[in-house]
Amino acid sequence: MNRRRFSAALGAAVLAAALHEPTLAQVWPERPIRLIVPFPPGGGTDVISRQLAQRMAANTGWTIVVENRAGAGGNIGLDAVVKAAADGYTIGMGQASNLAINPALYARMPFDPLKDLAPISSIASQGLVVMVSAKSTFGSLADLVAAARQKPDGVSLGHPGNGTIGHLAGEMLSRQAGVKILIVPYKGIAPAVTELMGGQVDVLFGNPLAVMPLVTGGLLRPIAVSSSRRLAALPEVPTVAEAGFPGFDAVNWSGLVAPAHTPEAVISRLNAEATAALRQPEMVERLGLDGSEPFPSSATEFAAFIRSELAKWSAIVRGTGLRID
Repeated sequence: MNRRRFSAALGAAVLAAALHEPTLAQVWPERPIRLIVPFPPGGGTDVISRQLAQRMAANTGWTIVVENRAGAGGNIGLDAVVKAAADGYTIGMGQASNLAINPALYARMPFDPLKDLAPISSIASQGLVVMVSAKSTFGSLADLVAAARQKPDGVSLGHPGNGTIGHLAGEMLSRQAGVKILIVPYKGIAPAVTELMGGQVDVLFGNPLAVMPLVTGGLLRPIAVSSSRRLAALPEVPTVAEAGFPGFDAVNWSGLVAPAHTPEAVISRLNAEATAALRQPEMVERLGLDGSEPFPSSATEFAAFIRSELAKWSAIVRGTGLRID
């Protein structure tokens, strides 16, 4: 009986302490949070990350320090996240490239996006604009595909680098249309756009921020957008799916991740604050300037989305035979 009384008293004491002890979500964070951006300052991912960090900090009073760790297509920065302590004080901004494309593209990946990272929330998505020169004879995507069917490799597609969304979206279109398009790589979007305007290549999948000034200036003509929904900036331009290729959806996207085994309470709090920031008019407006849209989700939804994107882009990469050692 003494043992039973002692066990009962001990259990009651532990329960009482637990009830009065603050939960992890209540006391966290007690110091600055580091947000690793795996791309250089000034780029689209960096701008979105800093805007999000500012909104979250303004809403919560947290200190969020943005740290750029660029290299290897975003792998270096996310590897730093993977190797950080799983305590919620280091998070990272993942992207389609380093979470869904690089695992198939790189012969040696420093991390497994499905095992070594904990998804927090998707943040933003950005459809690409399918562009031709204003002088092009292609008035629609159907015209371009018809020409490619008539003459294999007779239509050329420029892109800003092997393994980029702009490249793989073109490969996806080629596969879905059952045509052979001549793929022409460039070192960045600027030379690719210059060659498109000059007529050296026929078509380009470009991010809205890079191509919209040339559209309004009358130098480029949009014939489709790669996302499943039309872009707000180009409401009259059909999606690739609407233009005859159902299910086509190729977008650049970003999302917050943490080291695997980060406490669920911390993941939930980060998710709540990130999604709250994405609903604010200032964030919606800022994302819109880049042709992006808010893309909030639960951690579970983001995990499922990463798995689906990884399967989709891995199949495209394998089909191209691309490999980076």
